[in-house]
Amino acid sequence: MLVLGIESSCDETGVALYDTDQGLLAHRLYTQMELHALYGGVVPELASRDHIRKLSPLILETLQAGGKQTRDLEGIAYTAGPGLIGALLAGASVARSLAYALKIPAIGVHHMEGHLLAPMLEEDKPQFPFICLLISGGHSMLIRVDGIGRYKLLGDTLDDAAGEAFDKTAKLLDLGYPGGPKVSQLALRGNSERYKFPRPMVDRPGLDMSFSGLKTYTLNTWQAALADDDDTEQTKADICRAFELAVADTLTIKCKRALEQEGLNRLVVSGGVSANREIRSKLDSLMKKRRGEVFYPRLEFCTDNGAMIAYAGAQRLLAGQHNNLNFATTPRWSLEELEPIA
Repeated sequence: MLVLGIESSCDETGVALYDTDQGLLAHRLYTQMELHALYGGVVPELASRDHIRKLSPLILETLQAGGKQTRDLEGIAYTAGPGLIGALLAGASVARSLAYALKIPAIGVHHMEGHLLAPMLEEDKPQFPFICLLISGGHSMLIRVDGIGRYKLLGDTLDDAAGEAFDKTAKLLDLGYPGGPKVSQLALRGNSERYKFPRPMVDRPGLDMSFSGLKTYTLNTWQAALADDDDTEQTKADICRAFELAVADTLTIKCKRALEQEGLNRLVVSGGVSANREIRSKLDSLMKKRRGEVFYPRLEFCTDNGAMIAYAGAQRLLAGQHNNLNFATTPRWSLEELEPIA
């Protein structure tokens, strides 16, 4: 089954062609990074307009790269939520219209299910069941995965997600947008011994997470440095290093607890923040000590992309699931509400 995948939940327009027999044939991604950098963050209305502008050319480009034409398509998958409502509607409208014109089924995909299943695009695929750590700009979750659509939420973020905390830390240090990669880049030059940041919520039971307090601790540390006229690039680097280590340690401790609680030894890590080198290093060490397995998507599929949506949608379309013409997008949507695939 040849499926076109469309991702437009936030500030990146992703399109991909996935064949259930041959695998991923082609994918293209357009990022709005430069557009939103002017404002220090994503402007929803501008994001929606840019998706409208780029979707049709990207679809044509992806089809050409995969050696296919629109008449070859057998299904279309699009991100239906969570995300920015205008951005979601842009992608959903194009997907539904194209599916109607071609008389083929279409299905709305949960954005986080796309991230969760992204490692399935690799040759070395994780086997069910496993624990998944989903870490992105808006989400930090631990999930037990027993199959596609069979999800049990074990832990969630109570306030700022890990990616959001990275972005806010970058903003208070005036590092620019997008913040997460800039914090990680500067942290490489940081002295890990200078500052010791707290590891939030690791001294209490449970798998929920909270990063707003860590962000506040970072702010207080920076304000103290400013008061001492110590606002150098090295001080910023040292703060970034301490912040990144605190996040990585916290996530590692929570993953260890989840694996022990569920009696599993297979971990999947996905979402935009899963590209972070320090987090990967800590989790690699954890799973090596446990003699377990850890899986990541390739770096280009950590952030939002059409390939993960095409894959997730293809599995559901193959199972006979699809949406009717009265489509709807869902800005807030729990993974546990998804229908399982038998």
